[in-house]
Order: sequence, then structure tokens, then C-alpha cells
Amino acid sequence: MQIKSVFMFVSMLLLNGCSVKVPHDITLVKHFELPRYLGEWYEVARIDNRFEKGLSKVSANYSLRNDGGVKVVNRGWDSNGKKWKESIGKAYFVESSDIGALKVSFFGPFYGGYNIIKLDEDYQYSLVVGPNKDYLWVLSRTPTMPPELLNEYLSFASNHGFDRQRILIFQ
Repeated sequence: MQIKSVFMFVSMLLLNGCSVKVPHDITLVKHFELPRYLGEWYEVARIDNRFEKGLSKVSANYSLRNDGGVKVVNRGWDSNGKKWKESIGKAYFVESSDIGALKVSFFGPFYGGYNIIKLDEDYQYSLVVGPNKDYLWVLSRTPTMPPELLNEYLSFASNHGFDRQRILIFQ
């Protein structure tokens, strides 16, 4: 009986840790156009997480896969190891392709949420969140963004319940 309880507990942790849901009070970007989103993005700010801990100069490149999904190549500088780290994953739309909600996997059958909640009309700046308010990224087509625009994105996140004190800024 004890083994069954441990198995159920671990299963619940995996399911919660690999959720593709959107935080309940968050609205996704509508009228999303994947071809305009593809290409190189730079991480300008984030809430630190275990898989990016200690990384700087993080970028993500999105390209089409043959199966209709998105190839994701994340790259970041590990200053402790003095080397670049790279992860290659895949992403697929959770709902329809015109809603900014994708599920992303970097290992096996486990997916996490990639939810776009703010995107400028020129597809130059993006605010992405995970399944809960512990995951947030401000992305830009260039390694920096104008300070007033970054502040606008951070204020938007704060107004939606994200803890601004936890957000690391990289510019």
C-alpha cells in the first residue's frame, strides 16, 4: 500500500510539473501568426528556474519541423562552466494555431506550457508564461529592449500577479 501512495505522489508531481495549462486569470494572445514568430529571440528578463539557473545570454530559435510542429533550440552561457549550453526541443499548439498556447518538450513525453500573453503587433517583443506564476520570460528580437518598453512588459506581468521582485533582468 505504501508503494502505491509513493507512486501516486510522484505521478502527481510529474503531472503538475509538466502542465501545459495557463494560469487561470491569464488571457492568451489571439490572432497569433506562427510564421511571424519564428526565428531568433533573446531573453531580456525571466523568473529564474531550475533549468536556466546560472545561465545568461539566453536565446531561443524557433523553426518549423517536418511534422508541423516547431523546433526549439535554447542556448545560454554557463559562466561557472565557461561554456555554452544548448537544449533542443519541440513544440506543438495546444489549441488552434491562431492562439498563443504551445506545449514544449525537451525530453521524452513530458511537456510544459509556453503561453504567450503579450506580443507587440510587429512581433518584436513577447511575454511568455508557463503553467503557473513561477515561470515568466520577456523576449526580444534583439539582446536589449528600450527601458520604457521593458518596464511596460514588467508592469503588465505585475498587474497579472507575477512577483516583479523575482524577475531577473539581463540588459
